[in-house]
Amino acid sequence: MARLYLIRHARPSSTWGGHDDDPGLDAQGQAQAQAARDWLLALPEAERPRRVVSSPLRRCRETAEPTAQALGVEIEIDALVGEIPTPGGLAHDQRPEWLRKAFGGTWAEIEGDLDYDAWRGAVLEALRHRGDTAVFSHYVAINAVVSRLTGDDRVLAFRPDHASITVLEIGDGDIQLVARGAEAQTSVL
Repeated sequence: MARLYLIRHARPSSTWGGHDDDPGLDAQGQAQAQAARDWLLALPEAERPRRVVSSPLRRCRETAEPTAQALGVEIEIDALVGEIPTPGGLAHDQRPEWLRKAFGGTWAEIEGDLDYDAWRGAVLEALRHRGDTAVFSHYVAINAVVSRLTGDDRVLAFRPDHASITVLEIGDGDIQLVARGAEAQTSVL
């Protein structure tokens, strides 16, 4: 079985709903990105990722960069491991409240013009053939994968901390959760 590492982006310079729609990392986030790289490089050679995939958003790309440089590979951008899509017609300043409401319910209860349970399945499918890969993604996308693999219909199946690493195994098209990443002690803001 191949390993896949699902890494939440490191701490950004601003939070969702803040002044920057696509923030990079702050100083602590840069240190977290380097720590994630060091953890991945410390793995036995047979378990080490050989590819690096990232959400298109800057905080993920910046978190992925130290790992990609150390492995000598290019970052592959995949929008399917990106942020949860915002419903059409929802104003930018309404997104934080929409997310807060979504976080309190199940995938089927998320309001919007998209089937979010189907989106959850699409995120998992994007990973199905990506063994030996470090995938840098987001809080909700990681929850989409973990909740689907564990059969938990809650949007927040767990609270991955910044730069936490969730380990999956892939074999014959099957994906298994090996270990959840470190959990945040506070809620996402």
